Amino acid sequence: MQRSRRWWPVAGAVVGLLGLALSYLAASLLRVRASPPVAVADWVTALTPGSLAEWVIQHFGTNDKKLLIVGMLVVLALIFARLGAAARRRWWVAALGFTVIGAVGLVAVLREHDASVVNALPIAVGAITWAVGFSMAALWLRRWEVVEADTAPGEPEPSHTRRAFFMGIGGMAAATVVGGVLGRIAGGARRKVEESRRLLRLEGVTQPRVPDGARLDVPGISAWMTPADEFYLIDTAYIKPAIEPQQWRLRIHGMVENEITLTYDQLVARKLTEDWMTLNCVSNSVGGDLIGNAWWSGVKLSGLLAEAKPLAGADAVLQTSEDGWTCGTPLAALTDQRNALLAVAMNGEALPIEHGFPVRTIVPGLYGYVSACKWVVDLEVTQFDRITGYWIDKGWSEMGPVKIASRIDVPADGAKVPAGETVLGGVAWHQETGISAVEVSVDGGTWTRATLGTVPSLDTWVQWRLATELAPGKHEIRVRAVDRGGAVQTGVITAEAPNGATGWHMIEVTAK
Repeated sequence: MQRSRRWWPVAGAVVGLLGLALSYLAASLLRVRASPPVAVADWVTALTPGSLAEWVIQHFGTNDKKLLIVGMLVVLALIFARLGAAARRRWWVAALGFTVIGAVGLVAVLREHDASVVNALPIAVGAITWAVGFSMAALWLRRWEVVEADTAPGEPEPSHTRRAFFMGIGGMAAATVVGGVLGRIAGGARRKVEESRRLLRLEGVTQPRVPDGARLDVPGISAWMTPADEFYLIDTAYIKPAIEPQQWRLRIHGMVENEITLTYDQLVARKLTEDWMTLNCVSNSVGGDLIGNAWWSGVKLSGLLAEAKPLAGADAVLQTSEDGWTCGTPLAALTDQRNALLAVAMNGEALPIEHGFPVRTIVPGLYGYVSACKWVVDLEVTQFDRITGYWIDKGWSEMGPVKIASRIDVPADGAKVPAGETVLGGVAWHQETGISAVEVSVDGGTWTRATLGTVPSLDTWVQWRLATELAPGKHEIRVRAVDRGGAVQTGVITAEAPNGATGWHMIEVTAK
């Protein structure tokens, strides 16, 4: 068997990955937010059924996007290798395969939010790389095959053609790595925005102070204030939008008398409202950790919308992020007495990029998929029967009011504890309504009321604590909450989709 034959797949894989690396570099130099691979990943995410998206979130959490990108690159490398092998006998198969892959990338980048002709240029760079690179690799391999065919059995094979191939393909492999690194360096927009964020001084933003009595003395319980770097992150952006404050604009339009366009400076010059608010994701499982409590600073949406003067019949606001993500929010939730904010700061500092810098929306009492728009740039006052938010297309409910819930933090599930008195603790929440009581049951017995921490408003979670006696052996411990309206948390178990999980959080411990 000719040794050169084995290297056709390698040539296909190296040239294919080189094209991807140079298209990524071109996207970075042109300041295109979504390079072709990222645009394809965005498209795959958009086409993913809601049930599968929920499964991925539950099993992989914030690593879901990295997993998809790595998986795509592995699959593409295998496809490129297969095209390289096929090209040895049928060159048109490789040509057709690379063309199809390029076409998929082109469609993906052009469907991105606010796409223009510039978005297509990285695809052209990748296509040219594939055409030129694979032609050169094929030429080197053909010459190697001719030399092999002309070499009699037992005679040493001349090495110059083989050396030419390995030097050429090695150079392409090195260029792939260099292209990826330079693309990373060239994509310095985030670093510039991070510097702008660090230098921001926001008048009216104060440092958080945990209210007296809110934090209970239970070692291991969730911190009452969630640090920004520990706050849960669920969004669809593979590349987080990096927006300079001076470039940010918010347009409020649609069914309004007065269309409004705001700059960042105009927004932060308004009166800022600050409050403790708990946010939780609709994908949070019973007892899950997709929840956090923070000190938010921002401008009330009710005032802005009052200036815009919504027209009669309007009942929704379609929020749009800089990356094109959308959600439909009830107009009433943005204009009533709750502190629905255009938030500019979190825990006393300008928003981290991951959490929506420079501006995001916070709406107490609603799950994030219908309210919490990071990197928000557009608010269209409209009607629900005219719009469909991102997650609604995937089967989630149009309305997403937060459900009453509670969690056991201490002890951990499966823990071994000393027999006798054991201290239990955790958190409970029902934003916009508040929690009046938390009750704990051991081994299906009587529900016992726990001690609650204080809260500054209805929109935060509350810590709870209960000391109970545990006899030696295994025990099942359940928790439920009662809200201030008298509603008792249901023990009926339902899934996260389509509008939030229900059920009592239960743990098993062994007392010794």
